[in-house]
Amino acid sequence: MLKNSRVVITGAAGTLGQAAAKVAKEKGATTIGLDIVAADSLPHLDSYHQVDLLNRESTSTCIANIGNFDALINIAGGFAMGLEVAEPSDEQWDWMFQINVQTLRNVMISSVPMLKAQGGGKVVNIGALGAASGGGAMSAYCCAKSSVMRLTESLSEELKGDGINVNAVLPSIIDTPPNREAMPDADFAQWVDPEKLAQVICFLASDEATAIHGALLPVKGLV
Repeated sequence: MLKNSRVVITGAAGTLGQAAAKVAKEKGATTIGLDIVAADSLPHLDSYHQVDLLNRESTSTCIANIGNFDALINIAGGFAMGLEVAEPSDEQWDWMFQINVQTLRNVMISSVPMLKAQGGGKVVNIGALGAASGGGAMSAYCCAKSSVMRLTESLSEELKGDGINVNAVLPSIIDTPPNREAMPDADFAQWVDPEKLAQVICFLASDEATAIHGALLPVKGLV
C-alpha cells in the first residue's frame, strides 16, 4: 500500500508516531521521523531528525534536507486539561495552540511548496473526536484541535487541485502509557489501539485514498 513511498512522520518518537512508523514500514515505506527529543535511532524509522517544530527556520531547514516525500503524517501535538474558560492564566492556552496548531502550520509552510512542485502527495493530520464539541475543563485543547480540523479542511480546498490529498483522523482516547497513567481505572480495551489507528492513518497516506479530500474520519474504538 505504501511500497516505495517516502513517508515523513512528525512526533515520531511518541507512541502513535512509533505505531505509524511501524505500520508504514510494514507496508513498504521508507520512514523519516521528526521530533524534538534526542534519539540516536528509533525502531521502524529509516532516518530520524531532531527538530523543534515551533522554530519555523529550523523546520524549513529540516524539510529541505529531507527532500521530496510522498506522504506527511502530522502527529506532533499534545493534550492538557484542567483549565476552565474563565481562569485568567494563558499558559495552557498558549501551549495547546503552539504544539498542536503552530507546529502544523510550520511544517505545512515548508512542505506545501515541495508537494506542489513534485505534483502531489498525501497529508494526514490528527484532530480529536473530543474536539467536535466543547468539553468542560478542556477548552484550550478543544479549541486547538478544532483549529487543526478547520486547517485540514482549508488546506484540502486549497491543495486538492494540485493533486495533494489532505485529511485527518479524529481519535477518541488512544491507548498510550500517559493516558493509562492519567486514567488508571478506565477500561483500556475500549480505547483506540495505536496500531489500529496507524492502519487508518496509513490508508489515508496511500494512493488508495486518492479520491478522499478534506475528510475528518472518526476513529472511536469502543468509547
